[in-house]
Amino acid sequence: MKKILILAALFACTAFSGLAVKPDWADYNRYAKANAELCTQPNDGKRVVFLGNSITDFWPTNHPEFFKSHGFIGRGISGQTTYQFLLRFRSDVIELHPSIVVINAATNDIAENTHIYDEDMTFGNIVSMVELARANGIDVVLTTTLPAGHFGWNQSIKDGPEKIASLNKRLSAYASQHGIPFVDYYSHMLAEDGRSMDCRYTDDGVHPTGAGYEVMERLILEVLERR
Repeated sequence: MKKILILAALFACTAFSGLAVKPDWADYNRYAKANAELCTQPNDGKRVVFLGNSITDFWPTNHPEFFKSHGFIGRGISGQTTYQFLLRFRSDVIELHPSIVVINAATNDIAENTHIYDEDMTFGNIVSMVELARANGIDVVLTTTLPAGHFGWNQSIKDGPEKIASLNKRLSAYASQHGIPFVDYYSHMLAEDGRSMDCRYTDDGVHPTGAGYEVMERLILEVLERR
């Protein structure tokens, strides 16, 4: 009996230890220092935060002048899904007190980076972010998921283009119903095959090149400059 109790205690300690050292799954630390610094600076009431995955993450590096000249704030993290966006929405958006948040999402949801893809869940995560923003007086601009014919890091996904098109249709309807500006990157960057990203705008089929970002910049500025 004593041996059983000792083994049980050891098991409990091991389980607790495992729970205690879980990594920062949402990557709160990625922008923690930058957020703290930003919050000490004057806010002119015109801040715009771009929230997203690697497409947003690589944008300020690829086209830094676009962000610098407009004072835009990039909060993209490579590889992330909408589940992770939602967790860090408070620290990377709400607490920065922007006037607008631009959300580009779902490429990695469909690629199943963290979860089996469920359109209802991904759509619900995006709706939750919209509702959180509006509850805190932040205007939202929604954007389409960019076209992608395949995902090089998960080639088991064969129906990505169909899932992207379906989610974009649903987001467009939601934005129209709720009076949310909706930026259609997708149709402007779609290849003639109707499935993949136009090779003029990408090298790997998923991430925009400089030319791809130029298309996105033109489209998003048309909306932001009217607000």
